Amino acid sequence: MNLALDFGNTFTKAGLFKGDELIEVIKVMELSEIDKVIADFHPEHVIVSSVSKSIEDIQQKLNGIPTTILRPDLPLPFKIGYKTPQTLGLDRIAAVAGAQGAFPESNCLVIDAGTCFTYDFIDRQATYHGGCISPGISLRFKALHNFTANLPLIEFEKDVPLVGQSTKESIQSGVINGAIAEIREIIRMYSDKFGHLQIIICGGDAEFFENKLKASIFVAPELVLRGLNRILLYNA
Repeated sequence: MNLALDFGNTFTKAGLFKGDELIEVIKVMELSEIDKVIADFHPEHVIVSSVSKSIEDIQQKLNGIPTTILRPDLPLPFKIGYKTPQTLGLDRIAAVAGAQGAFPESNCLVIDAGTCFTYDFIDRQATYHGGCISPGISLRFKALHNFTANLPLIEFEKDVPLVGQSTKESIQSGVINGAIAEIREIIRMYSDKFGHLQIIICGGDAEFFENKLKASIFVAPELVLRGLNRILLYNA
């Protein structure tokens, strides 16, 4: 049994795997809850990706279980063509690994709709080229509130008008419809440049965007966990 731990900016997830089969996903809110996951499932190997918790603190909770720490210089099942691989986000590495494992002979555009929108491109020759990063939905709402004098903080609602007829509706329309337009246009530009793409979307807001986009989309909510496990198996 393999355990993949993803300590993200907002959430922490644990994935239990037998080989490459995902058995169970657990949302872990605090580092202290790792003890229960270990006690319940007795994993033999662990891989950790963390952008929010100390690696040393995490390792103390793993009680000596053989552990692989995801970092940019770890051997990966694809080539990196990024100019500054040492600055590459760990979640982006894992998501690309998951996409390349699912679609090994395709050009893939991976869209992570979480705290930020990240777009990552890996070609059919298994070379990762990079992508782009922009603010996610919650960041856009917060920015409008925090950096203006009078605009209120608005919550994310799924059904928003195109034409806002109040300040609240106008903010909702600008943020949500603007994000949809951004994703559509990024997909179009990548398709124009690289031809046919397999488009994979993951992250906390992935399901919302699934039916808002005209392109054929593969929704993979656990893509990062699957990618972490793939990297673990590659380094076994």
